[in-house]
Amino acid sequence: MYRRILLPVDEPSEVEPMIRFGAPLLDADGEIRMLHVIPTTTLPEVTQRWRSSVNLVVPAHEAGAALDVRVDPEVRASVDVPGEILEIAESHGADVILMTLRGDRRSRNPFVGRTASAILHHARCDVLIVNRLGLTADRVPRILVPTFLEAPQPKLMQLAETLAVRNQGAPIVTMVLGAKRPESPSEGGPPERMVKGIRTTYKRTIVPQRILGKRRRLPAVLLAQAARERYGLLLIGEEAVRSEGPLLTRRFLEELFRAAPCPVAALRSASES
Repeated sequence: MYRRILLPVDEPSEVEPMIRFGAPLLDADGEIRMLHVIPTTTLPEVTQRWRSSVNLVVPAHEAGAALDVRVDPEVRASVDVPGEILEIAESHGADVILMTLRGDRRSRNPFVGRTASAILHHARCDVLIVNRLGLTADRVPRILVPTFLEAPQPKLMQLAETLAVRNQGAPIVTMVLGAKRPESPSEGGPPERMVKGIRTTYKRTIVPQRILGKRRRLPAVLLAQAARERYGLLLIGEEAVRSEGPLLTRRFLEELFRAAPCPVAALRSASES
């Protein structure tokens, strides 16, 4: 699916799970570039952190060798962490930036929110953000793809199919959430079909407009629909929610990730943003 994946990491505990999540998304000749940005250029602090970065580089090499994928670790120092990540993504021709939210708006790390927001808004490639449960889940029983449009984005469905294959053929459930009923029973596609050997089910749920019109309530709406399907991997795509702008903002993802009792991945596709 991707030839070059850029993987910004901050802690040693992230390295192996992030590489393991990204490896199945690689094309046959693909590579993962793991990037750690030290958020200072002040000596001697940068020197100390540079030495400790071996705790990131060594696990990256080991994880790549274990999964038989090419992993190139890189360590840089910059006070502009999001700018450095975006510059590396551009210079190395990354197809996607794969990352996780480290903390939330109450976090003491000042780079968490600013980094996520900048990458979501300015990256010219795809951005895939995964929650902690998404990184630790060995296998998911189903892939849930909610949408407030008539159908999910093609790139999102491609990702769903790739992850379904990775999870031994886990079924895909497309959940269309709208304020009105379809004009015809066949609108949006057949109730069930097979794509690449994966069973894909189409479902539509009517949600009152008074709820859909309140962005702060959308995470709860998505999780309620996921609960009806007994959860799984919740795969969210970028969508413009009426006049309120893009759906995938840092605040939305923080609220969703904080409340979700299941794996969640959010894809902002560059070709459809």
